[in-house]
Amino acid sequence: MAPARQATRRDFLKAGATVVAGMATPWVIPSSVMGQDGAIAPSERITLGFIGIGAMGQGHLACCLRLPEAQVLAACDVDQWRRENAVKVAEQAYTVARPGGTYRGCRAYRDLRELLARDDIDAVVIATGDNWHGLATILAAKAGKDIYCEKPISKTIREARAMVETGQRYGRVMQTGLQQRSTPEFIRASRLVRAGRIGKVTHVYIAFPGTNTDVNLPGEPVPEGLDWDLWLGPAPWHAYHSRFHRYGAPPHVVPWHFCRDFGGGNLTSNTVHSFDVVQWALGMDKSGPVEIIPPETGQVPSLSYRYADDVLLQVVDWRLDPQKHFVPQGWDVNTRLENFGALYVGEEGWIHVGRQGYLTSYPAAVVEQSDERPESWHPVNNHHQNWLECIKTRQSPACDLAIGCRSTIVSHLGCIAHWTGRSLRWDPAKEEFLDDDEANRLRSRAMRPPWRI
Repeated sequence: MAPARQATRRDFLKAGATVVAGMATPWVIPSSVMGQDGAIAPSERITLGFIGIGAMGQGHLACCLRLPEAQVLAACDVDQWRRENAVKVAEQAYTVARPGGTYRGCRAYRDLRELLARDDIDAVVIATGDNWHGLATILAAKAGKDIYCEKPISKTIREARAMVETGQRYGRVMQTGLQQRSTPEFIRASRLVRAGRIGKVTHVYIAFPGTNTDVNLPGEPVPEGLDWDLWLGPAPWHAYHSRFHRYGAPPHVVPWHFCRDFGGGNLTSNTVHSFDVVQWALGMDKSGPVEIIPPETGQVPSLSYRYADDVLLQVVDWRLDPQKHFVPQGWDVNTRLENFGALYVGEEGWIHVGRQGYLTSYPAAVVEQSDERPESWHPVNNHHQNWLECIKTRQSPACDLAIGCRSTIVSHLGCIAHWTGRSLRWDPAKEEFLDDDEANRLRSRAMRPPWRI
């Protein structure tokens, strides 16, 4: 059944919020963080810069401040409050670890290019909105930085491929923030599916349906301290509105994802986690689906993908409907699909996996009598540690950018199918649609000058 409770995305964000809220209360870091007790000396640590300090950026900062092998030197955000607050958080954390002293070694930046120009920064964590992921990653790779980039790695298919090619050309170690690759319940589920424990997979179900639309909101005064032009970057011009960006402490993770010019809605913000573990379990890390069918065609009840081996992947509205979906033996239709998880249905049973250690199967023996033994504790934070270790060894991390690229493209394929309203055939090797010029044009979007990749 379920292993011990895992650190979740909510825990991750809470950790970042705790650091921000705890400015008046010293946040204790062990002496080992400062190179005492025979631990890692500051000169041996991987130096980090943070680009984008919203809700997820704060969580990443909190995680990395705990890691003795890392040293945070810089924080960049177009929001003055966020970048200055991040510097305060970092400097307070390191000050607490210096008995009788202070620490003033973290610097704030408005423009990421100034941060990337620093020779003393080894790697960067990119947690901007999707709109900036491609450019920031490419600029960082060219600047010789190793990269941790939040999901989804790109705003478009072409951007995703350009990011991977640039990173590989410059020999960078790049981790994607699809952290379920580093959590035991998903590791175990994927291994069981690939080992054939439920027989040949015929169906996969995941949740979080929906993309977004074109949006125009009335303009509001730009808050003092916010560089709105730089926030927009390569996106088409939009007047500032607080629904796109709330100045100061971030209210939630992706407030702007309802606008097509900035991202892809649920499919790229949330469902991408499920697409990633499906690609993984199906052995499709170097490939993808061959057909995408949106419900707008009237052919399917919900967004559907078909793989070359005839596996059908469907994004459902949280529960299986016997009138619309194939319901496998042993499945209770009242069961809600797990957030960011997946239900794998095979000819000999099924496996349902989610976060917080959730892992069940039918027959129960698939999981209960498996040789796969979960670790007692394997927090999401290990995704960062895995990246840092790979920076030292120059090996590929758990979810390198090439893997993240493929999973993100699955999200983009769903968006494009919704936007065109028709069934699309896809060549995963060439990364192009077959006989559909309009869909192929949607693989990329024009960038607002002077930005380009």
